[in-house]
Amino acid sequence: MIVSSNPSGKPTEEGAYKTFKKFFSSNLASYSEGRDFPNQNAHSMLASYLSFGQISVKLMYHYLINKSTERQCSFFEKQVISFIRQLIWREFSYYLLYHYPFTVYKPLNKNFEHFPWNKEEELLRVWQKGETGYPFIDAGMRELWQTGFMHNRARMAVASFLVKHLLIPWQEGAKWFMDTLLDADIANNTMGWQWVAGSGADASPYFRIFNPITQGEKFDKNGEYIRRWVPELRDIPNKYIHKPWEAPEHILQKSNIKLGNTYPYPIVDHKAARERALYAYKSMKEFI
Repeated sequence: MIVSSNPSGKPTEEGAYKTFKKFFSSNLASYSEGRDFPNQNAHSMLASYLSFGQISVKLMYHYLINKSTERQCSFFEKQVISFIRQLIWREFSYYLLYHYPFTVYKPLNKNFEHFPWNKEEELLRVWQKGETGYPFIDAGMRELWQTGFMHNRARMAVASFLVKHLLIPWQEGAKWFMDTLLDADIANNTMGWQWVAGSGADASPYFRIFNPITQGEKFDKNGEYIRRWVPELRDIPNKYIHKPWEAPEHILQKSNIKLGNTYPYPIVDHKAARERALYAYKSMKEFI
């Protein structure tokens, strides 16, 4: 296992209960609305404890249901339901792994065995290092390497980028997450990657391709998340934080950025990569 350069977290039962109670008393209040925004403190940080068995889904479920019944508050109930849905989604991954153990290595949808994947290792390494030239993608990958954690919204964005912009097999991304995430869970990880690739159960359609620019603009509007994990972009104005290649030269100079040197150009063009992915999907369907 590759250990992140700045591992965090105390995987003990006591730590699990403290984290759960902290989440219940603070972060849960903004969970439904804030869980998609990396710079908001709305996530539970319980995944690693669940993965290591320090706390159970049943315990959290019954605790939250009881508290929701006691409070009789529609807003609180909304937050509880939103969180419980994620717990159920996690349990569904175990159901899938039990009944379809081959999905760790092969697509559940066998049609994807004909997908024309790209095996270019250099592209995989650039993605792993967070040097794709797309700030939101790079922020997620660097957060992962430095902490062993990555926000869920960023996980979906970086996974989609690897599979659909670079056409790298989802198995490579799954391996990297298993090696670097402190909350790595083979069932959840497998289902997540197959969902993004479009080859899993109830999967996202392959033609749904996350835009690495608009994902950042929507969920990290002012670039706080990017500036934290991609410090070479910290001085660039918000207008260009998601697309530094569009900044005028004088803005780049003032921001101490030299594209291709201090920060890379995008390794692929979004529109061209999207068209290539759709063409690859179309070519796969010819085998069906």
